Amino acid sequence: MDVLWLFLAAGATALATGLGAVPVFFLGSKAEMLRPILLGGAIGAMTVASLAGLLRPALQEGGRLSVAGGLTAGALFLIGAGFLLGRREVHVGELRGTGVRLSVLVFGVLLVHSLPEGLAIGTAYASDRAGLSLFVILAIGLQNIPEGTSVAVPMETAGFRRSSQFWAAVLTSAPQPVGAVVAYLLVERIEGLLPFSFAFAAGAMLTLVAVELVPQAFTRWRWAGAAAGTLAGAGVMLALAVALQV
Repeated sequence: MDVLWLFLAAGATALATGLGAVPVFFLGSKAEMLRPILLGGAIGAMTVASLAGLLRPALQEGGRLSVAGGLTAGALFLIGAGFLLGRREVHVGELRGTGVRLSVLVFGVLLVHSLPEGLAIGTAYASDRAGLSLFVILAIGLQNIPEGTSVAVPMETAGFRRSSQFWAAVLTSAPQPVGAVVAYLLVERIEGLLPFSFAFAAGAMLTLVAVELVPQAFTRWRWAGAAAGTLAGAGVMLALAVALQV
């Protein structure tokens, strides 16, 4: 029963990605203007969740060597996956053009990135720390929204239908329920894996923030919106951390 509830909770974070496509339905490509603020919110939320919700428990429950190994493994996993994906030529059936290629590349990168987020959910769920799983789920659900916008904007430019934009956004987070269940089952059965798993998820998420989100959000002309979003996202997650006693 625990696995079912975990799968449903992680599935809800995947559906949250579809919410990011909704502004594009009404604003079209102009929704791009909202991305710095949304991405900033994701940066703040994920950074606080990684440090307070994952890395701190990892250090409290495991040795420094295990935590360092997990952080390194998580960072290398995300960098390696993004590097391999970025070097591939992609297409969608007969569709061609810059907008189509960009749409598929964004979809693929976010698809890869969603797996460690699922691992973070499953690891937090396996922990006996009160409020931690809800904290991590809310953080990842929040950061999924601008990812949905990132998927929908190039698809709108390329001429994809609204339904395709929405479900493509949701599908980028499809690995999250799977990764959550896998992480939960592994941590439950392998003693001592929890600190490493926490650190792995934190390393992957912090690398995602540094390598992907920050460069996209803090552009030359839109850094103010990104900064405001970052402060807001961090503030919300810090308030949740206090409320949930994480």
